[in-house]
Amino acid sequence: MNAKRNLNTLILILLLLTHTAFAAEPSLHPYTDPSADGVDRSSLTGKVMCGYQGWFTTTGDGAEIAWWHYGKKGGFSRDNCGFDLWPDLTGFDPDERFNTDFRFADGRTAQLFSSQIGKTVDRHFAWMQQYGIDGVFVQRFATDTFAPETLQHLNTVLDHCRAGANQHGRAYAVMYDLSGLQAGQMGRVIADWKSLVDQMKLTRDPGDKAYIHHNGKPVVAVWGIGFNDHRKYTLAECAAFVKFLKEDPACGGCTVMLGVPTNWRTLDSDTVKDPQLLEVIQSADIISPWTVGRYTSPESATRYAQQRMKPDLDWCRLHKLEYMPVVFPGFSWHNLNPQSKSDQIPRLKGKFLWTQYIQARQAGATMIYQAMFDEINEGTAIFKCTNSPPVGSGCVFLGNEGLPSDYYLWLVGQSQKMLNGKTPATADVPLRD
Repeated sequence: MNAKRNLNTLILILLLLTHTAFAAEPSLHPYTDPSADGVDRSSLTGKVMCGYQGWFTTTGDGAEIAWWHYGKKGGFSRDNCGFDLWPDLTGFDPDERFNTDFRFADGRTAQLFSSQIGKTVDRHFAWMQQYGIDGVFVQRFATDTFAPETLQHLNTVLDHCRAGANQHGRAYAVMYDLSGLQAGQMGRVIADWKSLVDQMKLTRDPGDKAYIHHNGKPVVAVWGIGFNDHRKYTLAECAAFVKFLKEDPACGGCTVMLGVPTNWRTLDSDTVKDPQLLEVIQSADIISPWTVGRYTSPESATRYAQQRMKPDLDWCRLHKLEYMPVVFPGFSWHNLNPQSKSDQIPRLKGKFLWTQYIQARQAGATMIYQAMFDEINEGTAIFKCTNSPPVGSGCVFLGNEGLPSDYYLWLVGQSQKMLNGKTPATADVPLRD
């Protein structure tokens, strides 16, 4: 009896240790696959995929770093913030709302959400399902994987996105952002991808139906290759990362998308003057030139599409590559960079964004990267933002042009239909019933 009792005790201890070890890793949610309502996750063709930052934290949300990306250097206060649009939390539950020192005009305490909260991320994916948005590229800043507190948040949000995409029939994929990476650190990024495959079984879990594939392979995006803003990592290191993602026997076999500068093809303006960039691009599968801020009006967006995007697409067809242009609703980062003016690129009640979709379709684009779902820092967010932000502080917030807070979710959904020929490609912004 004592031997049996000791054996049972030992088994119990081992089970507890196993549970503790597993809990330290990103959790694996039970998934549901609502195929009747779900998007086709076997291809990027015809898809509108949003960038999803997921980098917002508060106090009391379980994250190890407070008010991340709501504040900036010097902390987060009524006179020091790093975002220009205030999220609309109408309908959010009490456990998703976190008090700030800001006040609305009627004296109420202004509240913000945290990406650390699974219910909130799930809510975002429910919106995508409601409005017909296909999914997201979950942003994973390479340098944030180096510190335990930021890595914890990245893994938590990625896990939330995975669960939300499966629950609501959406698609998701990882997008590494190499910004800030130093020379010689690409191996650490490779190690991070290995950890996602080994620990979260990313792209390998048969129960995860939401990870998007293209041409039979899981998609991984790598953003920040070829920019001439004095990045320390080299094109040779980028080439090695692409090769790993495509060819590694254990963690490779991926379709690789590269986020590159606007002028990648001609190697000028925002692009390094190095022909090796074109070699790296040709080793990948899809390219996505970053155009946020490169044009500022419907007219200049049209010129860009005709003079730059169309030749880009022709080049890609010639070299058997695919092309995913970037569109954005407007731009404003005054609170993050006070030297810039507020509402730097006006949204024009959807005209600016709709024009980009129309022009991309006319140029021949078959997939779109929508910048961004939740990027309130640079004023490119399409999720629900309020027309009545807090007042009486040192920060300057934009409203939503008097439009319903969900207007840009709706408009992107309409744009997805137009891209796929389900609604007319008219020059005028569609009217909402």
